[in-house]
Amino acid sequence: MSYESLMQQRPGVTFSEQGEAQVLVWASKAEKVQMEFGGSAQPLDLEKGEYGFWTLETGKLLPGDRYSFLIDGQGPYPDPATLHQPDDVHGPSEAFDLQKFEWTDQDWKNPSMKDYIIYELHVGTFTDQGSLDAIRAKLDYLVQLGINAIEIMPLSQFAGNRNWGYDGVFPYSVQNSYGGPAALQRLVNACHAKGIAVVLDMVYNHLGPEGNILGTFGHYFTDKYHTPWGDAINFDDQWSDAVRHYFLQNTLMWFRDFHIDGLRLDAVHAIKDFGPKHILREIRESVDALSQETGREHYLIVEMDLNDTRFVDPIEKNGYGMHAQWIDEFHHALRVSSGQERSGYYSDFDGVVALAKSFRDAYVFDGIYSEHRKRKFGMKADGIPGHQFIVFSQNHDHVGNRMLGERTSQLVSFEMQKLLAGAVFISPFVPLLFMGEEWSETNPFQYFVSHTDPELAEAVRKGRKSEFAAFHLEGEAPDPVAAETFENSKIQWNLPDQEPHQSMFRYYQKWIALRKTEPVLKECDRTGLSVEVFEENKLIIVQRVWEQQHLVAFLNFSKSSQNASLPSEHSAWQKLIASSDPIWNGSQELSERLDEGALTVPAESITVYTNIINS
Repeated sequence: MSYESLMQQRPGVTFSEQGEAQVLVWASKAEKVQMEFGGSAQPLDLEKGEYGFWTLETGKLLPGDRYSFLIDGQGPYPDPATLHQPDDVHGPSEAFDLQKFEWTDQDWKNPSMKDYIIYELHVGTFTDQGSLDAIRAKLDYLVQLGINAIEIMPLSQFAGNRNWGYDGVFPYSVQNSYGGPAALQRLVNACHAKGIAVVLDMVYNHLGPEGNILGTFGHYFTDKYHTPWGDAINFDDQWSDAVRHYFLQNTLMWFRDFHIDGLRLDAVHAIKDFGPKHILREIRESVDALSQETGREHYLIVEMDLNDTRFVDPIEKNGYGMHAQWIDEFHHALRVSSGQERSGYYSDFDGVVALAKSFRDAYVFDGIYSEHRKRKFGMKADGIPGHQFIVFSQNHDHVGNRMLGERTSQLVSFEMQKLLAGAVFISPFVPLLFMGEEWSETNPFQYFVSHTDPELAEAVRKGRKSEFAAFHLEGEAPDPVAAETFENSKIQWNLPDQEPHQSMFRYYQKWIALRKTEPVLKECDRTGLSVEVFEENKLIIVQRVWEQQHLVAFLNFSKSSQNASLPSEHSAWQKLIASSDPIWNGSQELSERLDEGALTVPAESITVYTNIINS
């Protein structure tokens, strides 16, 4: 098979329509590659092709069979492109036929990015069962809330049963303790039937430590660059063509064979690629080609610690063409505005001033000096539409990377929680919720792993304690290896039936409905937005205009009421929502004199009015 043909084939085991297994392995370091399965005493030899690829066609390997590889007589090793590891990272792979599933989502259409209401969840802690199948039982709840897109934290196989997912070592696999690849296909099909898109969190910047065997097969890593997690993945060094092929085909597999609607690519600033075409741009081009073929639209969303528009600029402007990015800076400014600590990377953010800037400019640091970094940082995001930015008041990172993993519900008042949520929904950006925040979940979300290597587990335990050594007055860092840490992080499904959690749920439900029905909120338009900030009063006034609708929001982050005025150019202002209202279990009533345009905004509250502009 030619080099060009090999680069068009998905690595691992695929099955033809006649049921014959076609095996493709990249093992550039090997002199001999063999495959063993079915308990046979004699392994099968793979044929060496161009550029370190090895191939085999056999009718003996069937779906459900366990198999592994021998590299120069050493092993056995799992398949680098395994779809299923039923016995954890160290066991054999299981052959899985992706084409056998009977999809019923032929009429499914991925919502526009601007219409996404994203709900981030972790499979293991979202339900008591901690499985993909168990999520299906919660889909009606998500529909009732108003969610139309779930974002699932990484599913790639990791060691043990408990992990955030960022220690995965087989990017093509679906975690065995979550149910494996068949369970993911069932979930996606069920989500589409309920009108919910599925975004999968993928890690293309590193692989986890335990069970990481890719380097045994080929030159998957390079020592030219280093990441916080070790050697970087080889996207631009010698032998990098096959590595790029591995990740390109991985992207296409999720979209084509699992009907995933979007990928959230973790920490892309740690992807080191100085070749003539960045791997992200090549991924976007490949996804566009797939969409042309299938007629289905798929999104690429990035998390990055860079305020660099090159990532989201379109390809025709020499960008990488990512559809959207997370905006951590909006979160940081929001957190500081709520009165939380200004330590570490939060030290750069001066509360409501920074938040007002993020409302206007998306990036807070857009070429200005950062004291935390000791240099100028970022660039202007002018002209980039709001739907390319995703904002949140909580996510897995900024909860779980705290020493005790406290959620916002444990850090600020009930009233402030409602204000933070309103700030997200009033923005001209795409909103994201973290599981349980909609009912003010009280359980923490802590960092947990279940490495089976005792030395590695102890190293993680010691590292976590060392990281928070300066915080000993706040207590001990939870043991990340303990099962209790994982169990403590599960959300409590009994809470929405109790107050004040029920009121918070209805409040979120109302905001989501407003995002879907009010044109000025539905459109992620940045051009019709203006922001005033009153630093001493900790008050922000956001105005948004879309066509004939004018909206004004008063965000009071102070602990006392603040006087404000509605714009005088229109009459007949109507209150859209006020977090302080008794219906939302508010603590104080809004005082308003609409005939004079005056109102008193209660402490720690958001109040929103709307009006129709007469033409």
